[in-house]
Amino acid sequence: MPAEEQAERRNLYAAVVAALLAMLLGALDGMIVGTAMPQVVGELGGVDRLSWVVTVYLLAIAVSTPVWGKLGDMFGRKSAFVVTVVVFVAGSMLCGAAQDMNQLIAFRLLQGIGGGGLMVSALALVGTLIPPREQGRYQGLMSAVMGLAMVSGPLVGGVITDHLGWRWCFYVNLPVGAVALLLIAGLRLPRLPRTGARVDYPGALLLTAAISAVVLVTTWGGKEYAWTSPVLFGLAAVGVAACAALLVVERRAAAPMLPLTLFKSANFSLITLVGVLLGAVMTSAVTFLPILGQSARGTSATGSGLLLLPMFAAQMAVGLVAGRFITATGKYKIVVLVGGAFMVLGTLLLGTAGAGAGAVVQGACMAALGVGMGLLTQTTVLVSLQSSPVEDLGAASATATLARTLGGSLGVAVSGAFFARALGDAAPAGGGAPASEGGAVLDPAALDGLSGAARDAVLDGTTQVFLFTAVLAVVALTAAFLLKEVPLRGAPTAGDDTPDEDGTAHASAPGTKEVS
Repeated sequence: MPAEEQAERRNLYAAVVAALLAMLLGALDGMIVGTAMPQVVGELGGVDRLSWVVTVYLLAIAVSTPVWGKLGDMFGRKSAFVVTVVVFVAGSMLCGAAQDMNQLIAFRLLQGIGGGGLMVSALALVGTLIPPREQGRYQGLMSAVMGLAMVSGPLVGGVITDHLGWRWCFYVNLPVGAVALLLIAGLRLPRLPRTGARVDYPGALLLTAAISAVVLVTTWGGKEYAWTSPVLFGLAAVGVAACAALLVVERRAAAPMLPLTLFKSANFSLITLVGVLLGAVMTSAVTFLPILGQSARGTSATGSGLLLLPMFAAQMAVGLVAGRFITATGKYKIVVLVGGAFMVLGTLLLGTAGAGAGAVVQGACMAALGVGMGLLTQTTVLVSLQSSPVEDLGAASATATLARTLGGSLGVAVSGAFFARALGDAAPAGGGAPASEGGAVLDPAALDGLSGAARDAVLDGTTQVFLFTAVLAVVALTAAFLLKEVPLRGAPTAGDDTPDEDGTAHASAPGTKEVS
């Protein structure tokens, strides 16, 4: 193999590993930090502000996601990747050094701003170097990394908290981020075209307002405030007004923060809808499956978390298989269709048989849902990138990531409302099922002391949740049927010379894509 081709392959592998590390940082953080919260409150106090540690982080991620995507398109994806990792690592270091709850909340905001760009920058980086026709195998690896984070996150967080202290749940991000930065330092990326357009500040502000309204309504609804609260109605009105203004502003912007032209592609619009619904189903499953397992089996909170292993293991396995299949055949619609069908099957089984089923049947239902999620998780991103111009890959990956995030927020809010209603309806007969004020989702730790009637109410609530997610899965499957099989963009012809972001010209490597 010629030396130049070897150098290009090393460049590609460094980019993929750096992207995987960045995705691992973002995926692990939320899973690890959650287990440390009791110890955080014990040392810093401020239990009344504990929810803000989570809320401000999720809000910062959602708001910053589209901004990072667009900045990468405008100023270079390598630069965006480096900055987002640096911001996330800096926020992690400051979180670990926080001396009170207010400091921790402020530093979580900074960490979330960086975290919003980790997934987007990683996906755009891979999308820049690797054509969709070759991305399948790498998308499978990314799906496996996400599954690994979900499986190992709570366990890793518990071990770190017990043996090193809660601060190391944040400090552990530093060495991982440093390795990602070292790998990216010498990376060469094709130069992006410069349009000379200014940053779309009005679009960014309106998009921030709209996303903030959605996240706060879904986070606070039924917990901090009743769903009929004037505060939530006011936030909803702000969100609707911001969305309407955003549509007007983005049509006129030279470089819109959210390019509406992306949605002229029917495939992009349909796969974005699938991503929203996938996020809703995934988040609802992760939230309510432990409750189902603990109430049905009487296991501990830790044991109920382990009951998720069949779902996550299936998700990891099929993600790798799906990636190889897409690379070998260039076909992706069948993967989305089968993924949607398994998601319908898994949610429907959990909604009809899951509550009263034995451990083996319950595990099989979860595995079926995991197969669906594994087939869809990265394939939705792949189709989004395939359906967008190369100069808008950052915005496309940001839209795909944001769709899943907002879908998760909306899905768990509606699922929580179904669950809380079931508890409320059964409370008089059940001896007071322990739903918290405002109809918040039941704390799984409280399940151990439930009476038989109250436990039945919890099972009824989880049944309603999964029947609701089954309806969402059916809609996702319908959207998948409407997709058109467009041939995936392949690798460029060998010998094309294109300058890097640093200005160096080089020849194309097999399996890489040049941006003209």
